[in-house]
This record gives sequence, C-alpha cells and structure tokens, in this order.
Amino acid sequence: MNLLIVGAGAMGRWVADTVDADVAFLDRDADTAETAAEAVAGRVVPVDTEERFDAVCLAVPMSAVIDTVEIYAPLAERAVFDVTGVMAAPVAAMREHAPDCERVSFHPLFAPRNAPGNVAVVADEPGPVTDTVRERMAAADNHVFETTVDEHDEAMETVQAGAHTAVLAYALAAGDVREEFTTPISAGLRELVETVADGSPRVYAEIQSVFEGADDVAAAAAELAAADDEEFEALYHDVAERFTPSPGAER
Repeated sequence: MNLLIVGAGAMGRWVADTVDADVAFLDRDADTAETAAEAVAGRVVPVDTEERFDAVCLAVPMSAVIDTVEIYAPLAERAVFDVTGVMAAPVAAMREHAPDCERVSFHPLFAPRNAPGNVAVVADEPGPVTDTVRERMAAADNHVFETTVDEHDEAMETVQAGAHTAVLAYALAAGDVREEFTTPISAGLRELVETVADGSPRVYAEIQSVFEGADDVAAAAAELAAADDEEFEALYHDVAERFTPSPGAER
C-alpha cells in the first residue's frame, strides 16, 4: 500500500511508524515533512501534488480537517482515514469528498510518545485497506475499539475538555508550598499538571475550542465553593456513588 500522510507532526509520524506502507509525507513545513520522511525511509510530495495514492491519511489539526479533506481526499484511490481527534467533521467531509472510498476515523487517545493506548474508531465505510490499518494499530499493542460519532464527541467533552480544564485550573490556583506539605492527592494532581504542561498548548487550545466541557467544570467548582457543610456532603456522596465500585464489583 502506498500511503499519503497529510501532516508530518507527531501523530502523522506515529501513523507512519505503525502502519506498514510506502509512505509519502505532505506538510506546509517542508523541513518537517523531510525529517518525518527520513525517519521512515519515505518521501516528500509537494502541497500541490496531484499524485494518486492507495490511501490518504489526514493527520492535521482539528480546525483544518474539513479544508484538508476537501483538497486531498480526492487523491485516494481506495481509502481515506483521519487521526485528528474529532469525529463529526472529518466523517462528514470524507463522505462528501471521497464517497466511493473506504472511510474511517481513528482517534488515538494519547500523545504518540505515550503509545500504546486506546484508539477509538468510527468505521463509516470500512474495507480491506482500513481493516489493515486497524490491524496494524492493534498489533502495536493498542486497544482499538468501535464507537459512534456522537458517542465519541460527547465523551471528549468529559475526558478531554473537562479533564484538561480541571487540571489546568488547579495549577493556576495552586499556591507555592514546600514539598514537605505534599499529600497523596496533591502529588497525583501535580503529576497530571506536569503531563499536561509537557504537551502542546496549541493542541489543548484546539480541544477547548472544539469540545464543550470547560463550563461544566467551572460550574461544578463554583457549586462546591458555595456549598455549606450539608450541601458539600451531598455532592461528595454523589461523586462516591458514581465512582466508587460497590463491594465485589469489578474495577
């Protein structure tokens, strides 16, 4: 399979490392594309290429996926898939601009440096090419699971937009205290802050702009801050009931 990867950033390079294919990279930054291609013995094609490929992978920011699909999906002869992190926009765009191709949206739920991990899949129009891509991801010890567009994008409001807001809000509000005052809870939160802070602010900003969830976290924090003892205990018990497994239940 010859594969065009549009976007030579970390996720595009992860696809190249994971999928067994003859890879060509395309990126507005020619140096980035060249570096990515050299790492996998691939090649670079210009942004205005009209070359056709067995498959086209879109590995671009979420804000760019619709325009990118419109431009480059028609270069696919058999399959087009994306790893952008949102499902509704790319699935709709691929249906419109690659109606006769296999179409799948993958979302690796991790930064490539933290691979392997979970990979969500919306198999809109699967086939042998995208099945092979999926098999290669699974063979690299990733847990590949199917979902729907709505389920995925709603989940991202909690596990990405909401979670990131909670972690960053704690970091912004945290005082400068001596290490000796660390508790198990604060140590865990600090580890989460360090993980987020080691990422890309542009990626986190895009997540916040695409998915709702931040306002819900802010509202919950305000509710906790304003609660009296009885109200606080009631909120605490609500959390415990949702997140503490019952005796004998599997985690």
